[in-house]
Amino acid sequence: MQIGLYSFAENTPDPLNNGHLQSPEERLRDLLEEVRLADEVGLDFFGLGEHHRPDFVASAPVTILAAAAARTSNIRLSTAVTVLSSEDPIRVWQQFATLDLLSGGRAEIMAGRGSFIESFPLFGYDLEDYDDLFEEKLAELLRIREGGKVTWEGSEHTKPIPGIEIFPKPVQNPLPISIAVGGTPNSVARAAYYGLPLMLAIIGGNPQQFKPLVDLYWATAAKVGHDLEKLWVGISSHGFVADDSQDARDTAFPAHHEAMSRIGRERGWPPTTRAQFEAGAGPDGAYFMGSPQEVVDKILMQHAWFKHDRFGLQLSVGTLPHAKVMHAIELLGTVVKPAVNKALE
Repeated sequence: MQIGLYSFAENTPDPLNNGHLQSPEERLRDLLEEVRLADEVGLDFFGLGEHHRPDFVASAPVTILAAAAARTSNIRLSTAVTVLSSEDPIRVWQQFATLDLLSGGRAEIMAGRGSFIESFPLFGYDLEDYDDLFEEKLAELLRIREGGKVTWEGSEHTKPIPGIEIFPKPVQNPLPISIAVGGTPNSVARAAYYGLPLMLAIIGGNPQQFKPLVDLYWATAAKVGHDLEKLWVGISSHGFVADDSQDARDTAFPAHHEAMSRIGRERGWPPTTRAQFEAGAGPDGAYFMGSPQEVVDKILMQHAWFKHDRFGLQLSVGTLPHAKVMHAIELLGTVVKPAVNKALE
């Protein structure tokens, strides 16, 4: 199994450090150190989310990933996600093709509709077109990926491309594109229809309830006639790893509570509680908060349900001390990953 990290590059007051707020420059410096360490300890991929708000510093994630490419050797570099609905597919392709060249063939596009909507008014898009924008731009991006002189007739939300070849050309052919979803059956079916790998975010509830979505993905891909050997399913979840379970949960909870409650206020959710957090961190919950062995056990338990090929840990949710994040990355790469892969051999 490929095991990696993803981050939203959150930059909020650190509840374990007297509410200290880093400068954006400091946050990006720490983020690049985290990616470098993830590469050194053998993690397989790093994904960076795109956001356009004051509590995150990755409004231009491909630029940050390019900086990470210069500091790493093996780890694959991806967005998590590219909000394709509000992007120009031509520029997305050019940026990732360039990243692929800089990284020696380690770039990946993870496209999604986005769970945050701030990019839509920023770039002049109407939320009424939320799904249509993604559908049309994904089809255009896949046509560009085919290469050669691109002829695209255009659509309601895209402009025509009159037989023009698009440069640069990436190292990888094809450049990997996957679809990230949060649990919408139509989004799962879309990924299967286009023959694209699926990254399923499970950040709450009972994870086993997501199995019908994985089954839908494989059944749809088979019905369309795609080569299932070329597809994969990944699971991504919130988490934190420390030397023991209590340390992991006590460290992660204040920042997780602040982050989820802040987003909840925007979306009409009640504040999170410690009891809810503990339930999510328990054996049947969606969070991977615990000792290395607890994280290993939960990955393997979910693998028995989903048979997934990738696992991505969001590290961290909310702002945590940099040293603790670095230690969690070390544990994930040197303890969790080897144990999971040994068990799955």
